[in-house]
Amino acid sequence: MANIKEVLRQLFRDVRSQKLRTFLTVFGIIWGTVAISLLLAFGTGLHKHLIQQTAGLGDRIMIVWPGLTSMPYEGLGKGRKIRMTEEDVAAIHTAEGVRGVSSEYSSNQKLNYATKTLSVDTSGITPTFGRMRNLIPQSGGRFINEIDMREQRRVLFVGDELAKNLFGKDDPVGKVVQLGGSPFTVVGVLVKKDQDSSYSGPDAEKVFIPGTTYLSITGEKYVDNVIVQGVPEMKSKKVIANISAALGQRLRFDAQDKEALSIWDTTEQFAFFDNFMLAFNGFLGIVGSLTLVVGGIGVSNIMNVVVEERTREIGIKMALGARQRWILSQFLLETILITAVGGAIGFAVSFAICALFPQKMVEYVGVPSLSPLVAVLTAVALGAVGTVAGYFPAREASRLDPVVAMKL
Repeated sequence: MANIKEVLRQLFRDVRSQKLRTFLTVFGIIWGTVAISLLLAFGTGLHKHLIQQTAGLGDRIMIVWPGLTSMPYEGLGKGRKIRMTEEDVAAIHTAEGVRGVSSEYSSNQKLNYATKTLSVDTSGITPTFGRMRNLIPQSGGRFINEIDMREQRRVLFVGDELAKNLFGKDDPVGKVVQLGGSPFTVVGVLVKKDQDSSYSGPDAEKVFIPGTTYLSITGEKYVDNVIVQGVPEMKSKKVIANISAALGQRLRFDAQDKEALSIWDTTEQFAFFDNFMLAFNGFLGIVGSLTLVVGGIGVSNIMNVVVEERTREIGIKMALGARQRWILSQFLLETILITAVGGAIGFAVSFAICALFPQKMVEYVGVPSLSPLVAVLTAVALGAVGTVAGYFPAREASRLDPVVAMKL
C-alpha cells in the first residue's frame, strides 16, 4: 500500500511539473482507445444490421421451386415439368435435417375496402410459414393458425405498408375486406421489418391467407414454391441433397438433376456475412490497435524523459536500499496508471458517440454497439500497450548504477 501511495504521489508531482507533455500523452491514449473501440463498435453494428436485413426474408431458409427435368430418368425423357402437391410437401418433412416446411401458393388478387380497390400479391401459406419468414404480428393481432387451416377460415394477415394504404390510421384488426370477391376478416398486421431481398415482392405489401382457404377459393392444385428450414447442426447442402432425394423418388426425377428443383439457399448469405464481417472486424481492430500503439509510443517517450529527470532521485533511493524490482514496478505502475486514465476517458467518449449517433444513419450502417467483447478486446490492447510502453523505461531506471546516477 505504501508503495502504491508513493507511486501516486510521484505521478501527481510529475503531472503538475509537465502538464502539457502529460496532456498530449494521455490524449494519444484517448485517441487510440476511441479509434479501436469505435471501429469495433461500428463493425459490430454493421454486422447485426446486415444479418437483420437478410433475416427479413427468413431465418436461414431455403426456397424451393419445381422446375423442368434436364436428365432422363427410368425411361422418362428430359424436359418434364415437375408439379408438387401437399402430399409431396409432406414428404419433404421426412427428409433428414429438415426442421420446418411450408407450401406457398401465390397469385394477384383484387382487394376492396370501403371505396379503395388495390391489386395485391396474395399468398396461401401454413402457420409454420410465419415463423420461418419472420412475419411477426403487431400487438392486438395474430398470424394464421392451425384452426384457420383446418376450418378453411376466410381470414387474412396483411403487410404493414398495405395496411397503412388501405386503412389509414384505423386499426385494421377485425375489419372485413373483399379479397377476390369474397369477404375476409383481418386478424393481424405485420410488424415493420427490414427486408432487402425478396422472391415475390416485399412482405410489407402482401396479403397472407390460410393455404386451405386459398385452394378452396381458387381451385388450384399445385404448389408454387416451398419454404424449408433446416436444423442448425446440419450443413444446408446436405439438407438440400436429402430434399432432392426424397422428392426424386416421389416425382420420378434424378436426385442429381439440378434443373428439376430450383433452390435458393439463403443460409449461404448468413455464412458469407459472418465470414466477411469476421475478417472486416479483424482489419478494423488492427487499424485501431496501430493507432493505440502510436499513443503507447508517446507514453514510452514521456517515461524515458521522466527517468532522465529523476536519475539522481533513483540513485539516492537505490543507495538507501531500494531494490531493482521496486524501481521497476514503480515506473511500470506509473505508465499503467497513465494508460488507464486515458483508456477510461476514451471509453467514455466512445459511449457518448454511440449514444448520440444520429438515428437517420442507423438504417444504413446499423446501431454501433460497444459490446462486452469490444470492451474486453480494447482493455486487453490497452493493457498490452501500457505494459510494453512502460517496461523498457522502467527496466533502464532499475539498472542504473547508484554511484553514477547520484552524480548526474
